[in-house]
Amino acid sequence: MTQPKPGSLVMVDIPGPTLDADTAAHLRRHGIRAVCLFGKNVQDAPQLRQLCADLWDVMGEDALIALDHEGGAILRPTFWPFAPSAMSLGAADNTALTEDVNAALARQLRSVGVNWNFAPVLDVNVNPANPVIGERAYGADVDRAARHGTAALLGHTRERVAGCVKHFPGHGDTHLDSHRALPRVRKSRAELDAVEFAPFRACLPLAPAVMTAHIVYDALDAAQPATLSRAVLTDLLRREWGYQGVTVTDSMGMQAIDAHYGRGEAAVLALRAGADLVMALGRREAQDSTLSAIGHALDGELNARETEASLARLHALAAAFPAGADPALDPRADAPLFAHAWACGLTTTGLPQPPAPGSRVLLVAQRRVQRENVSEASVNAGTLAAELGSVYDVTLHAYDDPADLDWPALRASGLPVILATTTRHRQAALRGARPDLHLALYNPYAVLDVDAPAVLTYGFRPEARAALLPWLRGEAGGPGRLPFLA
Repeated sequence: MTQPKPGSLVMVDIPGPTLDADTAAHLRRHGIRAVCLFGKNVQDAPQLRQLCADLWDVMGEDALIALDHEGGAILRPTFWPFAPSAMSLGAADNTALTEDVNAALARQLRSVGVNWNFAPVLDVNVNPANPVIGERAYGADVDRAARHGTAALLGHTRERVAGCVKHFPGHGDTHLDSHRALPRVRKSRAELDAVEFAPFRACLPLAPAVMTAHIVYDALDAAQPATLSRAVLTDLLRREWGYQGVTVTDSMGMQAIDAHYGRGEAAVLALRAGADLVMALGRREAQDSTLSAIGHALDGELNARETEASLARLHALAAAFPAGADPALDPRADAPLFAHAWACGLTTTGLPQPPAPGSRVLLVAQRRVQRENVSEASVNAGTLAAELGSVYDVTLHAYDDPADLDWPALRASGLPVILATTTRHRQAALRGARPDLHLALYNPYAVLDVDAPAVLTYGFRPEARAALLPWLRGEAGGPGRLPFLA
């Protein structure tokens, strides 16, 4: 076998919305055949379709063009209808609906030439304080995650886009975000088998790919995070479970890896552990150090037979889900499906009663919520007040810091007080807050902090907010069921 170029084992990102000549030369020079796209690469559908075509032209038929396109907050294109979050689908608990929504997500991607979606999330979110998963999971129930993960994979496969289950072996019981730190899970093997591992084992027969988690699981390997652990990626996933698909690391630029290892060192460790593809995201120097280290390791440190098997799996993935846009697809046609799905997930807890339509209300909401690494910017207070103005005579109290809220003064207004929570993270300053009604429009676990009846949308997207308005008017119920214990 001819020694492969190091780029054949690497996925990179690119600087902007067009494929510039320098980046194209970089991809060709190193034999890179996998690119992950982000918001910086996305402007509109024609631009994204051209970018994918240019990437395909440079990388060839083995091109893997990926995107985090989960639904809810984790959607990079903002010009298509927005699909529900996984937890919204988990609250609706209709696997046929989950399959249809994921098929529609895949159609969006295939319409522009993206052939790999880093979804679904199979993490069982049993930790309400989890700072990174939350509504990205189907819920806190193992069976629900397995059933809806299976449906999501079926939807993707139906529309000829590769799915990728993540974050293996499970990110649902961490109190740290691996973008910022190195989490550790201290559960026994029996506990992991019963919860974290179960959805993955159920879904692996249908999963074209698995994304690894930058988490230490003491019961498997107390020294290395899963991404760098042969005990996890080879002994467990390949040998014990017999998985034959592609394994791709999560971004090696996340602090769980980057703060503890050199980029090149970590890339080689991941490949030695059993990863097929290293996600070397970030500045060109980081990519170059990764490629250089892999190039040296291919001279002897990496097992040639295992490398050949990795390349065969990557080739098979690209062959089964070829890149190439289908311009006949119109993602706008799925808008009614997404609107229906968001409405099916709408959930009430604590027997909330909306104020009478046309009445005066006091809306308390955060003035502006900025984007945070994996998620997009949430709805601002002014937009929310304008939308609720179609139901009520709204007085807006916009705040910047929830610690500054004077709840006795707010209640002294004599108006029904509606608190809208719109942030990705729970806010300690809202613990014990007592509005008359709580609208949980992002992190659903905010209902554990606010002492009030609540309605949950599991997301801040326009379709989620539109699904709320009929409930406020008394025209629709909240058919969803809370997918975690409150």
